[in-house]
Amino acid sequence: MPLDKNLIDKIIKVTSTAAISCHKFVGKNDKEKADKAATDSMRNEINKIEISGKIVIGEGELDEAPMLYIGEKLGKGGNLEVDIAVDPVEGTNFVAKNLPGALSMISIAEKGNLLNAPETYMEKLAVSNKVPDDATDLDFSLERNVKNIADALNKDIKDVTVCLLDRPRHKKMINKLQNMNVKMKLISDGDVSGALMVTNKKYNVDFFLGIGGGPEGVLAASAIDAYGCKFQGRFIFDNDKNIYRAKQMGIVDLTKKYNLKEIVKGDSIFCATGITNGDLVEGIKIKDNKYITETLVTHKGSNMCKIVLSEDTIKT
Repeated sequence: MPLDKNLIDKIIKVTSTAAISCHKFVGKNDKEKADKAATDSMRNEINKIEISGKIVIGEGELDEAPMLYIGEKLGKGGNLEVDIAVDPVEGTNFVAKNLPGALSMISIAEKGNLLNAPETYMEKLAVSNKVPDDATDLDFSLERNVKNIADALNKDIKDVTVCLLDRPRHKKMINKLQNMNVKMKLISDGDVSGALMVTNKKYNVDFFLGIGGGPEGVLAASAIDAYGCKFQGRFIFDNDKNIYRAKQMGIVDLTKKYNLKEIVKGDSIFCATGITNGDLVEGIKIKDNKYITETLVTHKGSNMCKIVLSEDTIKT
């Protein structure tokens, strides 16, 4: 059942207000204060909406940050029960160091429709809707995936662009791509943004892959669902603590590959507001005593994928 479009403006308000709240910490080298400001604001705004919400994807132990914790109940109350996934600040380092690409993000879906992802790592891939669904797979070799994408897009392999996090864990992958003479877009943080770059040819990214946070995988899947793109993920459970937590969440098959429809069932609304300028949206601007924000909004139920500008008067 599609979510009510009237919710969209309220969800935009959640991320735009959170982005504004942490904007004063841009360049202040204090990512904890930036994250706390966005988190507190996000909680406050969600509690104004007539929903009975539950956080299924929240901030966790990897960030050691003020949490919107998994299981937290939010919303003003009402008949609409929803799952909520949040990342008050994707790219806390970007805010602290005044670097491009910081976002405030949220996704909502009806109760039971968002995968409850543990705070562990996930293998991921995302690919354009121009590529057949069976052309890519986490179990394929890197060479096979890239060649299939090149064939589907009628490109030479040297013209295929792959986006991945610039991390030591990806060193072998990066070396292999370099040997294949593939173009790379190496990002320092923000793999939700990285996955979203496969949605439009203007970003010039054909393939996103690598290992990143599991919760971010759920947000990415929700974001790209409205574009008809492919997303696939597989959690990495490499210690007893993660295995225990997975079982507590009801995950039985620890090696399962999840496709997009298993991560996000039915309809969802996703919003990402820019804090600092990035590839997807512009950061916060101040003009005529107002904050100007840009928010990327996707809503599968109404085929909405657009950038929304908002204004908020600066309170003195």
